[in-house]
Amino acid sequence: MRRVALLLSCALLAGCNQASGGAAPDTLQASADAVDGDTVSVHFRLLGVDAVERRQQCERKDRCWKCGKAASSLVSDVLDRAPATIAMTGEETYGRPVAIVSAGGKDLGLTLIRTGFAVPMAQYLRDDPERLRAYEEAYAAAKADRIGMHAGEWIEPGEWRKGRRLSCERRPSLSTAR
Repeated sequence: MRRVALLLSCALLAGCNQASGGAAPDTLQASADAVDGDTVSVHFRLLGVDAVERRQQCERKDRCWKCGKAASSLVSDVLDRAPATIAMTGEETYGRPVAIVSAGGKDLGLTLIRTGFAVPMAQYLRDDPERLRAYEEAYAAAKADRIGMHAGEWIEPGEWRKGRRLSCERRPSLSTAR
C-alpha cells in the first residue's frame, strides 16, 4: 500500500464543523507533519494496494528508470486535479490509518494499478470482493499491456522494502569501485 499525504487545513476542519450544524466532527488519530502554521499533512495507506516505493527503480530496455518517483508524481497530479474523498476503513497498518481514497470520483488505488504502479493485495480486500475483482482485472490488463512497471523488470514493493534490488539499482561499494 502506498502512503498518500493529503492536506487538511484548520479552516477546512472548522468549515466541516459549521456545515454540520456545530456537531462535533469525526476524529482521526494519525501521524501528521506541519506544512505551515495552519496546515498539516496526514498520511494514509491505501486499502488493498502495494505501490512501488518513492526511491524504487524498475528496469526496461536494460536501464533503470524511476518508477517510484513516477508513481508519486501520478498520485500528486491526480490529487491536484480534483478534491479527494477519503473513506476511512477503521484499520491501521504501519502506524497509519487505512483508507479508500478517490479523486474526481475515481479510486486512487485502482488508478495506481491500472497505470502499472501498484499490485492488488487480496488479503486486505476479503470483505470487498467487488473491489478485489476490479483491482485484479486492472492488474491483469496493465500486465498484458506492459504498462508502468510491467514494461520490464521490477521487484515486488514488499521485497524491495526488505532490501532486494534490481542489478541496475545496485551501486558498487567504495571498496570495489576503485
